[in-house]
Amino acid sequence: MAEEDATEMFSEKMVELGSRRSTIREIFEFGNKRAAQVGRENIFDFSLGNPNVPAPETVSDAIVRLVREEDAAALHGYTSAQGDAVARSRIAESINQAHGTHFTGDNLYMTVGAAASLCVCLKALAEEGDEFIAFAPYFPEYKIFVEGTGAAFRVVPADTDSFQINFEAFEERITPETKAVIVNSPNNPSGVVYSEETLLKLTALLKEKSGEYGHPIYLISDEPYREIAFDGVKVPYLTRYYDNTFVCYSYSKSLSMPGERIGYIVVPDEMEGAREAYAAVCGAGRVLGYVCAPALFQRVAAECAGQTSDIAVYQRNRDLLYHALIGMGYSCVKPEGAFYLFPRSLEPDAYAFCEKAKSLDLLLVPGDDFDCPGHVRIAYCVKTEMIERSLAAFEKLAQMYR
Repeated sequence: MAEEDATEMFSEKMVELGSRRSTIREIFEFGNKRAAQVGRENIFDFSLGNPNVPAPETVSDAIVRLVREEDAAALHGYTSAQGDAVARSRIAESINQAHGTHFTGDNLYMTVGAAASLCVCLKALAEEGDEFIAFAPYFPEYKIFVEGTGAAFRVVPADTDSFQINFEAFEERITPETKAVIVNSPNNPSGVVYSEETLLKLTALLKEKSGEYGHPIYLISDEPYREIAFDGVKVPYLTRYYDNTFVCYSYSKSLSMPGERIGYIVVPDEMEGAREAYAAVCGAGRVLGYVCAPALFQRVAAECAGQTSDIAVYQRNRDLLYHALIGMGYSCVKPEGAFYLFPRSLEPDAYAFCEKAKSLDLLLVPGDDFDCPGHVRIAYCVKTEMIERSLAAFEKLAQMYR
């Protein structure tokens, strides 16, 4: 069969997505190639948000105990489609203890990480003509996830002075077709935590517009970085502020086990049409094939819920890198959480800036991919000593612009 004939047999969009990696992954792979040429110790790779802090010992202890003591058929077999009932109940209890909520296991749907949680919620909500809104800067896959449902993706430009929500631009973009708004705090890539003031203003506006349009506008809260917050900053729990909130959570960052792909969705009882909303989540999971999340790691997550890896390492890395860069003349909003810095590039074209950085084997991600041109993302979830060794390269990069 001719190549052009074969191509016509497949979704053009899927071929396009599968034929090219994201910019983040391209930079990461470039780093691997350079490491083979010059040695890993000479590459300063800040591209990928892959936690370097080990999972707490309780994770390994739970795995070992479960494998040794539990019935293998039950431990590695199918759970209920929405997840193991005991695991869901224990996780719900941990959420209640942390946030003063009153969830039960019946409010939770276990998923294969936060990406699956987001895709399930979007599929549960999206109908023809719907629009979903995200605030720049945002995780690039949001656009792919939304458009994969057939809905339209709308972006609110960033307030680059604070990276809180640009409400003037938001009000211009919210319409009767708006089905939901995606929020991510602590934020990837800025590291900013949305303040209570910001969230009160956001939820008041959503309540107003829901009444005006005659239908609820939902919030989808993407929370893989919830526990990674510094200097005593509290990350508000959105169901306490807005009933129509889906919470999408992952243990990838808090417990440093991204490869195990385990997370959950919370559907609060207070949500309008809560029973139908949960049924829609279950139906979306069924359509997407996201049923019965990994059974062993449902149990591990339940046993370790409420614990975290050593978050202090990330704060130490943030302080080291942030203060060093500011001293070199870089400009950056100080992050309060996650493990990213998002400074301004030293020229308007962030891609060109990142290419200059690559010449020093300093691997940064252009902010254009997060819909925020003129900035770069630096993932500091790396070994502290690598940050220390990289500072000379950051200084050389700054000197190129003096």
